[in-house]
Amino acid sequence: MFIFCTWSTLTRLRRGAALGLCAALALASVTPALGAATAEPAPTHLPSLGDGLALSLAAERRIGDRVAREIYQHPDYLDDPVLDEYLQSIWQPLLGAARARGDVSPELLEQLAWELMISRDRRVNAFALPGGYLGLNLGLIAVTDSADELASVLAHELVHVSQRHIARLLQRQERMAPWVLGSLILGALAASANADLANAAITGTQAVAAQTQLNFSRDMEREADRVGFAVLIDAGFDGQGFVSMFDKLQQANRLNDDGSFPYLRSHPLTIERRADMQARLPAPLSGAATPPPAQTSRSPELHALMAARARVLAESRAPRLLAWAQYGQTAGARAADLYAGAAAAQRLGQGALALTLAQRLRQQVAPAAHWAADALLLEVLLATPGASATANPLLAELRDQALRASGRGQVLLGAQAAIATGVPQRAAARLQDWVLRHPRDAQAWETLAQAQQAQGQSLRALRSQAESHVARLDYAGALERLQAAQQGPEAQQGADPIDLAIIDSRRRAVQSLLNESLREN
Repeated sequence: MFIFCTWSTLTRLRRGAALGLCAALALASVTPALGAATAEPAPTHLPSLGDGLALSLAAERRIGDRVAREIYQHPDYLDDPVLDEYLQSIWQPLLGAARARGDVSPELLEQLAWELMISRDRRVNAFALPGGYLGLNLGLIAVTDSADELASVLAHELVHVSQRHIARLLQRQERMAPWVLGSLILGALAASANADLANAAITGTQAVAAQTQLNFSRDMEREADRVGFAVLIDAGFDGQGFVSMFDKLQQANRLNDDGSFPYLRSHPLTIERRADMQARLPAPLSGAATPPPAQTSRSPELHALMAARARVLAESRAPRLLAWAQYGQTAGARAADLYAGAAAAQRLGQGALALTLAQRLRQQVAPAAHWAADALLLEVLLATPGASATANPLLAELRDQALRASGRGQVLLGAQAAIATGVPQRAAARLQDWVLRHPRDAQAWETLAQAQQAQGQSLRALRSQAESHVARLDYAGALERLQAAQQGPEAQQGADPIDLAIIDSRRRAVQSLLNESLREN
């Protein structure tokens, strides 16, 4: 299990005694991405590491929501719809396979969040939090060479959730109320970023308690590897991804981790772990039929484009961005180089160069990765001052194509293009359908609010803004928007009674959620 290392929330803990407990929990929780595996085959029904959990699913979800609320507000939190669309193409098959195997019961599926989060951090790390929140740093996406490698990490983290490993770790602190446990995890997020701070804070019995939890978590890591490998295979991914990911971790370990691989500081990797995963791979059969072509989500070129996107989004140094932009102009630039060059040029404000490289990419890229190239070109065109569908037929073509798509990145980009090109009603129509099926998509609600505002529908725009706050668990912000809708001039001048009734109903529901969260805090 990984814990995010960059979102510092330790200042929220006001007592010195809490610092030691937070650090102890950090050391107990931060474990390698891919732990040791055993040789026996994964069972269909998982073994239980301790029965009779006192921490209910509802309590675990409340703890996770508390931490997630803080993460949503942190500058390192990144909601990038294009990357998210690609990650979902990997994550959903894994979740589906876990459900089919019986690893994720209907109750777990309904009560936990099962939500992926992305951090801008360039360091290689991933995390699982209470309540079914999982995520990864941009640095992890950037170093993987295939969807299979990325899927191996996500499968590992999925099992931490499905087996309720985090709840079992938290139960070691069973004398504490759930809100205290939430504070400890928030402290752990900060303490894990500074090993010296954590080590200095742990003394005496606290160190013993940390070691006890660490030993317990190793059993969980073995289970997460064993079952995660089976989930990976059942989802249609290549088990070699587990092995090659271990190779990367071992190489980083041999080169002495300099902080780029946070989990290596707590748990050094061993050759045996890689061997255990290698032993699980099926032996090649002579004369075996050629495997079917890779699915769209498994396209090597598509993954290369998404890894390039992750590198550029995580980079803040102008010389590095300039180097990518320049390399993209070379004659032998591959698709990933063109993607990185175009994205870097756009971040540097070199719109003309970004457009040239994005157009070259669109002509060169393989069909399976074409949607990602089109999405990048649409982003570049939208960043051009005075973007007009009339003056640029390509913009209109890409806009319409994106609005017809089913992926989140394409839909949101298409909606933004519709607003920018003067047809907000098309954006609103597409997004109304989208949020109906994805009510927790904060960015979709925000974009819908922009489309409604562009049509002069102020009341509906305020309601959509409120829903975006709800999606990120900011109930106070949501309540403020709904109250503004009820007290505004449009509400006082005979607005649609149905709209007013919906807003009043949502206000009362959000008020209840806010009261509940205040009681927990």
